[in-house]
Amino acid sequence: MSASGLRPGRLGVADLIRVGGAGLRARPLRVVLSALGIALGIAAMVAVVGISTSSRAELNRKLDRLGTNLLTAGPGQSLFGDNATLPDESVAMVGRIGPVRSVTATGAVAGSYVYRNDRIPAGETGSIAVQAARLDLPDTVGLSVASGAWLNAATQDYPAVVLGAKTAERLGLGRAGDDRQVWLGQRWFTVVGVLAPAPLAPELDASALIGWPAARQYLGFDGHPTTIYTRTTDSQVSAVRNVLAATVNPEHPEEVKVSRPSDALVAKQATNNTFTQLLLGLGAVALLVGGVGVANTMVISVLERRAEIGLRRSLGATRGHVRWQFIVESQLLSGLGGVGGVLLGIAVTAAYATSQGWPTVVPVWAMAGGVGATLLIGCVAGLYPAVRAARLAPTEALGAA
Repeated sequence: MSASGLRPGRLGVADLIRVGGAGLRARPLRVVLSALGIALGIAAMVAVVGISTSSRAELNRKLDRLGTNLLTAGPGQSLFGDNATLPDESVAMVGRIGPVRSVTATGAVAGSYVYRNDRIPAGETGSIAVQAARLDLPDTVGLSVASGAWLNAATQDYPAVVLGAKTAERLGLGRAGDDRQVWLGQRWFTVVGVLAPAPLAPELDASALIGWPAARQYLGFDGHPTTIYTRTTDSQVSAVRNVLAATVNPEHPEEVKVSRPSDALVAKQATNNTFTQLLLGLGAVALLVGGVGVANTMVISVLERRAEIGLRRSLGATRGHVRWQFIVESQLLSGLGGVGGVLLGIAVTAAYATSQGWPTVVPVWAMAGGVGATLLIGCVAGLYPAVRAARLAPTEALGAA
């Protein structure tokens, strides 16, 4: 074959990977440090997305367990600006709504406070509310008793109290039983139970709950409910919500506030998502810094390997061969950092989610996007050094060496 018929050989994918990998193996410390910059940025982004997704999965699991069909109604402001009052028969009227499955209520006992003993100054109330409660409150709201028992047909008539989770903590009572008592309304009440935290009714966590009849007999309770809890058929929540105020107080429905407790949890999650966006921005900055590190490494690599480039060109390597060699090398360097960052991000997510008791959820798109972003950054970061290396003439490169 004549010299004019000779054509430069083509480098296959395996050849490019082998040549690019050889350049990385020659400088392991620099490669590790550059890949670490990429890995930290990707790990931050994957961990932020993973922790946010795990938190959202825990919220969904909690809502599935507690239900999103709980509605509450309470007194608002009257026309004269003072606190309105709900009618005594409002609970019974709400129970007549067709889709309502269960309804119960609590009533604030004004002027009564609870203390650990009778020697505590009257002003140190600890912001603990005393409320009268109906026996079916746990079933409707979804409460669980952490210690002791809930009120029953016998204890609701006597000085017996069930403490919310925060109330028990503030009073230094971790559990019920052993004749434990608190000073409530100028008399001793026996602690028969301590509630677990109530996500859908956090106001009960800081309350001391006594029976409806006992509140009337011992504390002068007027019998007016202040919070009505309603469980409805899942498909009829909006319909019941629309008529609840008018049912609770037909004469003045404008004085009734209706809410859906699960909305508060969703709003809280939305606030967390806003914070997540900020953290993702910081992760992107870290990723950009890592990309600059890759570009710096590749530029220095070109300067240090001028002799190698000149030798390869003099042996027949084309500009394209040299250009692809450095592009692949930067891709391998970025890919190494990306894979390491994804694994590190998954590990951070798993550790944090496990410590919080959440399910560990890392979206596939976050992992794939993390690796894809690093490859894109590697391509951009390695393009200029690759073009610069390809433009070196063999004589110039060998002469500079």
